[in-house]
Amino acid sequence: MPTILPYASILLAPLLAAAWSGESAAVRDDRAAEQLGWKVATKGYTFIKDQKTFIETLDITQRLGLKYIEVNQRQSFSKEDPRFTDEKSPADLREAIRQAMASRGIRPIGLGTLHPNNDEKATRSKFQYAKDLGIDLLIAEPFADAYDLVDRLSVEYGIRVAIHNHGKPTHMWDPALVVAAIAGRGRTWGACADTGHWARSGLTPVDCLKTLEGKLLSFHFKDTDKIGQGAVDVVLGTGAADVKGMLIELKRQRFSGLIALEYEPAAKGEQLVDELRRGIAYIDQVARELTAVPAGAAP
Repeated sequence: MPTILPYASILLAPLLAAAWSGESAAVRDDRAAEQLGWKVATKGYTFIKDQKTFIETLDITQRLGLKYIEVNQRQSFSKEDPRFTDEKSPADLREAIRQAMASRGIRPIGLGTLHPNNDEKATRSKFQYAKDLGIDLLIAEPFADAYDLVDRLSVEYGIRVAIHNHGKPTHMWDPALVVAAIAGRGRTWGACADTGHWARSGLTPVDCLKTLEGKLLSFHFKDTDKIGQGAVDVVLGTGAADVKGMLIELKRQRFSGLIALEYEPAAKGEQLVDELRRGIAYIDQVARELTAVPAGAAP
């Protein structure tokens, strides 16, 4: 692993990125997506399932031409340093995590999925970890008795909380349940829409987005081969979840925020990277159709 430089060296990030990672960033025309406010990101969990370290995940993020990441809990930092990237990490590891992202020009804009409980020390440590990494959004499924504590800490830290849904019959499987859970809460609360779990629960993702209008903070963005139990993830734009319809709905709602590509296919290694690349290209294609931005890499 390269020597960790002082944090002030982030000013040299664009020059250090290639030397640090050994990878060159892909040329991606993200102008249309950025114009719409769509921060397309990798999701650590996608690569944990492929037994990739945090450093490897960052390098793949660069290769995909992305500049955002949703950091995952309990991912080994590197092959040389297998310590987990979570709230138990010591100060030196947190500094290494920050430097690894900064040197590649990758911005962490979400941390999840977390399950805060009513133990203030434990839950506060999650907020502090996010703050230390410069993250202002937690993706979470709090325990029922933890909402007041999470609410207070969210205000104290200035960190938003997006309620995530798993599939039926978990307690937030239906978007109406998310709406009810955050009713009466402040502006720091919203939803993280896991479109794959909606599809597996027999719900129509576009309709779910309409239910959450005005409350969407982030996504675990997926396409599936069908709507219903047993649906599996497929390349974005090739399945039954109506990815284009969802993106059109996001534009209508003027959504601006994190779109994390959590992807759980059978593909591994380079096939996984290629399938993610195809999904990103589809998002960019639809984004261009929805804006006046022409095709072609930005100068």
